[in-house]
Amino acid sequence: MPPLLPVTKAFMLACVGFFCLLELLPGFGPLLALWPLNSGMFMPWQVITHVLLHRDVLHLAVNMFGLWMFGSELERVWGGRRYALILLAATLSTASVVLLLSWVTASLTPSIGASGALFGLLLSYAMLFPNRIILPLIPPIPMKVKYFVAIFGGLELILGFNSSSGLAHFAHLGGMLGAWLLIRHWRTPRRRG
Repeated sequence: MPPLLPVTKAFMLACVGFFCLLELLPGFGPLLALWPLNSGMFMPWQVITHVLLHRDVLHLAVNMFGLWMFGSELERVWGGRRYALILLAATLSTASVVLLLSWVTASLTPSIGASGALFGLLLSYAMLFPNRIILPLIPPIPMKVKYFVAIFGGLELILGFNSSSGLAHFAHLGGMLGAWLLIRHWRTPRRRG
């Protein structure tokens, strides 16, 4: 299992800290959740702060486990700065997708959670280590990371069109899109002169 590196540790501590704080002071939650633009509750900082909030202990635990599993390895390979940029890109693209879709669908439901950022990390991990074999919890079948992420992404797309929580599924895909765009940018050759 990967060691806990500084950026991953700080992000996990922030998520756990905010979860505990909001258990004591629940009135601050609505100020930090990502509200749709037309809700009258939207504030610019919410595009970042929503990633620190979680519905319940299970939501928090699943996201923190994924962050540790995949994020620690990415931070080890990329270093803290580049890894933090991927987290930021996935968070901002998640927020952008949520805001766009909530505007199109006239939804007034706020969005919270690090799932979009985590999906960005999953895609990043698959792009760096496509042939690494993992044993996911569901399904418990050894498979290459690239297939695992493709299956997960495909399921999110299908569920996005076929479930009442479609916005959350598209938010996850938004996190993947942000990570993909940033990695493509990093991999694009620069012209000199």
